[in-house]
Amino acid sequence: MGIHTIFGAGGAVADQLLPVLLNNKEKVRLVSRSAKSIAGVETVAADATNYQQTLQAIKGSSVVYLLIGLPYDIRIWGAQWPVIMTNVINACKETGAKLIFFDNVYMYGKVNGWMTEETPFNPCSKKGEVRAAIANQLLQETKAGNLQAMIARCADFYGPIGFKTSVPNLLVIQNLVKGKKAQWLGSADQPHSITYVPDAAKALYGLANRPDAFGQTWHLPTDNELITGRQFTKQAAAAMQKPDGVSVIPGWMLVLAGLFNRPMKELHEMNYQNVAPYLFSSEKFNKAFGFTPTSYEEGIKETVKWALNQP
Repeated sequence: MGIHTIFGAGGAVADQLLPVLLNNKEKVRLVSRSAKSIAGVETVAADATNYQQTLQAIKGSSVVYLLIGLPYDIRIWGAQWPVIMTNVINACKETGAKLIFFDNVYMYGKVNGWMTEETPFNPCSKKGEVRAAIANQLLQETKAGNLQAMIARCADFYGPIGFKTSVPNLLVIQNLVKGKKAQWLGSADQPHSITYVPDAAKALYGLANRPDAFGQTWHLPTDNELITGRQFTKQAAAAMQKPDGVSVIPGWMLVLAGLFNRPMKELHEMNYQNVAPYLFSSEKFNKAFGFTPTSYEEGIKETVKWALNQP
């Protein structure tokens, strides 16, 4: 029985995947730049931009989950993502480890209708161009038979995962907890798919254990009900018994805030996702695994319950 190795330990998805692996009695290795010891788990400090460190961290792994989240800055993405992808691919080739790359939807660009695994890459942002390049690199290596790998994609996400990496958590849940008015980007009245991270974590483990899932791209389970920012806020506010008003952050405000705040500047480039329907289909996964994604109603309740218990 090999080791399940998580690159990007301590991130939102990694923290949800870890208990799934442990509950299934898997040997787990957590890899991050600064390893924090966790009982019953091997922890390794490694910088994925360094090949030798990457190789050492992967040796002995049966499957590697590439869950690294770089700072939300195109300068860092452009410099580091191609190096990280090359290092992880080469280390997996050298050791025979299988690779699951956790990806987003930036490479699709503006899409009319539902995003599926067949949606062509047509990035309309610099971050989308970086994601398209590294996804294509992995797809080419996989197609050439150089390693066993897959891409697992999710939409924007939410859940009991902290406030930093989830815009709905940050703008809606955290604001409501603090007694502030909820906010939403772009338009609160466009349908916008949001993946519940605990579902994504379960799905990653399910995919890792299906040999025939490798060599493919998978959209991770996401409720196919249409939900808008206003509806998301209404449900979260109802669960907290708070007022359900929502104020929309328009694009020009992101531009203005971006003069003083780098993440806001970076968000503006992606705002096309918030002013038109953003529809993410996970039908392929749902059918292959007989999986019913957590409903927004249930997911929002669980996220609120978690948020209200934070110190």
